Amino acid sequence: MENKLTVRNLRVSFRTSNGKVQAVRGINFDLIKGETLAIVGESGSGKSVTSKAILGILAGNAIVESGEILYDGRDLLKISEEEFHEIRGDKIAMIFQDPMSSLNPIVRIGRQLTEAMLLKGKARQRESRANFNGYLKNLNRAMVEAAGNGEAARMNESCRKFDKFEFKHIELEAAYKSAHEAAAETVEDIAKIAFEMEKNAVGKDANDRIADIARQARSSINEYVVPALNKAKIHALAGGLPGALRKARRAGNYSEVLQSLYELRDIIAPALQRPAPNFFRMGYYLTFSGKPLPDMPVEALNDFLLDYLNREFMNDFSHDAQRALEHSASKTYASMREAISALEAARPVFQRAHLDRKECMECLKALSAAVKASIDPLAITKDSMSWTFAPSLKGELDRYFAAIGANRKALARYQREKRKYDRIMARGKQAGWELAEANVTDLELIKANIDRLIQRLQHHYEAALNGASGRDYRRETVDMIDYLMHNASGVVDKVTRSVAKHRAIRLMDEVGIAEPHRRYRQYPFEFSGGMRQRIVIAIALAANPDILICDEPTTALDVTIQSQILELINKLKAERKLSIIFITHDLGVVANMADRIAVMYAGQIVEYGTAEEVFYSPAHPYTWALLSSMPDLETRERLEAIPGTPPNMIYPPKGDAFAERNRYAMKIDFERQPPAFPITETHWAATWLLHPDAPKVEPPKIVTDRIAKMRAKMRGNANA
Repeated sequence: MENKLTVRNLRVSFRTSNGKVQAVRGINFDLIKGETLAIVGESGSGKSVTSKAILGILAGNAIVESGEILYDGRDLLKISEEEFHEIRGDKIAMIFQDPMSSLNPIVRIGRQLTEAMLLKGKARQRESRANFNGYLKNLNRAMVEAAGNGEAARMNESCRKFDKFEFKHIELEAAYKSAHEAAAETVEDIAKIAFEMEKNAVGKDANDRIADIARQARSSINEYVVPALNKAKIHALAGGLPGALRKARRAGNYSEVLQSLYELRDIIAPALQRPAPNFFRMGYYLTFSGKPLPDMPVEALNDFLLDYLNREFMNDFSHDAQRALEHSASKTYASMREAISALEAARPVFQRAHLDRKECMECLKALSAAVKASIDPLAITKDSMSWTFAPSLKGELDRYFAAIGANRKALARYQREKRKYDRIMARGKQAGWELAEANVTDLELIKANIDRLIQRLQHHYEAALNGASGRDYRRETVDMIDYLMHNASGVVDKVTRSVAKHRAIRLMDEVGIAEPHRRYRQYPFEFSGGMRQRIVIAIALAANPDILICDEPTTALDVTIQSQILELINKLKAERKLSIIFITHDLGVVANMADRIAVMYAGQIVEYGTAEEVFYSPAHPYTWALLSSMPDLETRERLEAIPGTPPNMIYPPKGDAFAERNRYAMKIDFERQPPAFPITETHWAATWLLHPDAPKVEPPKIVTDRIAKMRAKMRGNANA
């Protein structure tokens, strides 16, 4: 299973005038590709802080005390705002609780949808171009090194040829994509407006829609989409549509305009079924053969072009590229062995009682160089641990040395407050406030973070070296060429205003907004709460993200609309293969959509497992309390409110944070924090009730009754 996101040992606090609030206290989880991870807990449990840390939108008074959030080879806690701009909203999108907080009330919905597409479209083109040029440059260098200087000229010429015919490939594919998308839009829009005309239910926006259809029809002409022999007919029909519509409206009869639309559709629709030529192969042939393309069916043409490309270029290029991959990997493994030695030698430097700034910075410089040398420039998938090591280590060291002076000031402030507090108490009076602990940074925790960073990278390198003999370089060479082709195609994926508008209307339709052509021009206040949330979902999906974070997206909606939005999110997840983090205070909301559940309380994950394990075998008293307070239609017993309130995290409890509210609490719960006790390979809970010496405690009757009902319902559905 592929991890899309990894969170390790995340600790986040907030500076306040009353002291440091410990909001998130050492949480760990993975988000697997294509799954929904639900993070459930009451307000103040730390779940929204976690999501904001992932998106890099924490408040200014936030302190990230430790941890990593790894995505696509980068630690999101260490990257710059510029780098985050490429990820936020593009790779990782978010839906907030209140849709109006995400929408500009004085800007039409259509513009809010298309702006993101246009901006992100340009960014993706730049990124694809940089990826292609950078990778080909590294490949060229490795090919020269692997072949030796005697063949340097041939290697350089080979890469120049690849670059040159890719330029032709981009040009051909760009023209095809533009025409094909225009053809698809034309056929789709004709079907929608024709249906309305047949029902005599044409909206006020018909003029604009007919103009769009005419423009798109003209843009669909391309040798491999709508052949040029249809050009005159298309121009005649498209040019006559506006006049036919005006005439139809006056007469109240749309038969003439419908006839023109259907003629246009019958010319363009077959083009969508035509097979596309392989423009990568065609690019090489047209660039270097000096001959016109042979006149033959597309399938035969593709075979002919492949044979020509392989014979004239690709067989030799693939052989040289594979040799370069093997050479680069060999250098990387040698550098990994050197890096392991450097990491082992560096550990004592960071384990001293008091770290020396000069010594640490010299060590950081040496380790950064050693780790950088161990990164394979020809690896298509970034090695997250190697890429994030240097900025992570620097961040921890900067925090350590900054904290030394800050801690002195904080302790001096605390001593002043304590003397004042003690004087008041000594006079037999009440101070009127609680004395908060000194707002100091734990230097030992930072040193432990550094040691963990070093050890983990060592183990990672050792595992990579152990698996070196099992690599399939032939397959990796194919993947490398696919990667170059993919990024070349990304350069031509241009999003124009016209394309953005059509995609926006299609998105509105996808998320269940009726009459999207008409509502495209409306303002947010003209939509209901549920419809506004659908618009926010459409905006989040506009950039086709990898990860979607849903932060209480149904809380502000009534029960019926909640159900519709949850069904929509489930449908979109399946269709788009999204990975979702769903944040909620209501365990019942995620019953039918979560794959795994993390139950959070007082900044910590107290139970973690698959949805089935958490719902059918809950183990933590807090999870029992959430299930007991969860409303449903079948439970006749009175719901049990969770007694008390969450602890004040300026003064975090010594033991289990839930102990004060836990009717099953034991003495040890007030003295020591429980560890995570494994229940199965995928399920654990942090409660002393799971200790072998703990008394046997059953969940409350309301919980066991619900589990029995859910199991009976499941069996009934299976037998139906």
